[in-house]
Amino acid sequence: MTQTSLLSAGRRFRDALTVEKPLQIMGTINAYCALLAEQAGYRALYLSGAGVANASYGLPDLALTTLDNVLEDIRRITSVTSLPLLVDIDTGWGNALMINRVIRQLIQAGAAGVHLEDQVQAKRCGHLPGKALVSPQEMADRLKAALDARSDPDFVIMARTDALAVEGLERALERAVLYQETGADMLFPEALTQLEEYRLFGEAVQLPLLANMTEFGVTPLFTTQQLASVGVSMALYPLSAFRAMSAAALHVYTTIRQQGTQQQALPLMQTRQELYAVLRYETYQQKIDQLFGQQKGESDEQLNHREDR
Repeated sequence: MTQTSLLSAGRRFRDALTVEKPLQIMGTINAYCALLAEQAGYRALYLSGAGVANASYGLPDLALTTLDNVLEDIRRITSVTSLPLLVDIDTGWGNALMINRVIRQLIQAGAAGVHLEDQVQAKRCGHLPGKALVSPQEMADRLKAALDARSDPDFVIMARTDALAVEGLERALERAVLYQETGADMLFPEALTQLEEYRLFGEAVQLPLLANMTEFGVTPLFTTQQLASVGVSMALYPLSAFRAMSAAALHVYTTIRQQGTQQQALPLMQTRQELYAVLRYETYQQKIDQLFGQQKGESDEQLNHREDR
């Protein structure tokens, strides 16, 4: 067991922030994707609420999944990697007592932190119209409930605000200040449209800022260099791989259906050897051989002993 693995998930996330700026946080929809992201060199992972709804349940991101749905995906991911996992908990699934329960269960499941948002319970995607917010004080109460629940002081409570698109920049900055005063560890201002807006949020609060680099939304796909220039601490890619995987899967399905063979789609596919390498197949096989080989050796020895008698 390494020294790093002895640290809490929250501590590992905070440590990663000191190594890389902005810290690239890669969205992973399942345990295998987490292994791929780790192989690619990422230092932190993300579980998207939309990812759970879309990939695990075939549902739109409209508050249709439950805490248990998310916990299942968290446990699967944290069971195969020690990379810290940031989790989207939307609006927290209920009142203050429920949010308190959510935080305790996520810590037990191995998550490193969460972001909690200020939309109403019937939330919408942050990059679509029609969003509605709770009052600043109600969001502060949500944060208080989350902060009160954490048994690990390093577990990250990140405040997400969707206020820019709904109430304008000035009110969004006021909310950010309130969330900082309430005790939020980090800030996630959603659906920003200009690089300079990140600088303004950074001047308003002394919290690490997260920039959501989701594709096909209202936020331009800024580079890490651009984000670093305005003080952004984290760059999030929530569903990048999932979108590419889905497009590739549809292409393969269509090719086989139309051509009666997958031959033309082979260049898109991961080989069997590449799959086994990610899964450390040989390590598992060696363990099986060791166990059964040892048992066979013991049986032979016992047989020889009986024959000697």
